[in-house]
Amino acid sequence: MFLRFLEIIFFFYFATHIPITLFIDLQALLPEHVYPQALIDVLHWYAADFKDPMVLDPPFWFKSFIFCEALVQLPFFPVAAYAFMKGNCRWIRTPAIVYATHVATSLIPILAHILFHDFPVAPHPGPRTSKERLTLVSVYAPYLVIPIVLLLTMLFSTAYNTSPPGGKASSRAKKLK
Repeated sequence: MFLRFLEIIFFFYFATHIPITLFIDLQALLPEHVYPQALIDVLHWYAADFKDPMVLDPPFWFKSFIFCEALVQLPFFPVAAYAFMKGNCRWIRTPAIVYATHVATSLIPILAHILFHDFPVAPHPGPRTSKERLTLVSVYAPYLVIPIVLLLTMLFSTAYNTSPPGGKASSRAKKLK
């Protein structure tokens, strides 16, 4: 029952990530004329209210993460959404492990940047106070927490991990016995 609850969370995570990536995140990479003014306004509202200058004037390293999101993660989102909506799809295990590891390791430098970088006040103000930094961290945190929960689920759930404890013995080890 708990596993099904997690699968539903994973489904919503991946399903909602598709429009977020297409309509918000990719604005950092694509020319502004690609997007309607309403979506540009949403991005500017978000950047101003949450003090996230990285989305309006992204550093090169941040753009590289968004490029990976577009190239590697975006094609995976509908596949993962389908697998977790259907439930108990063991074939999603390895791709989910790769995805979760990639995203979790990408979020560490982003969160460190938010927490410790001395952001300028202009042209796009970043978080200055602890409250502003923690508010922005709270926006990014689900993209660390959910992939970690996904990784742990894929590694330790008996529904997805059917190998015996200690792993399978290699053919060489079997011959030596």
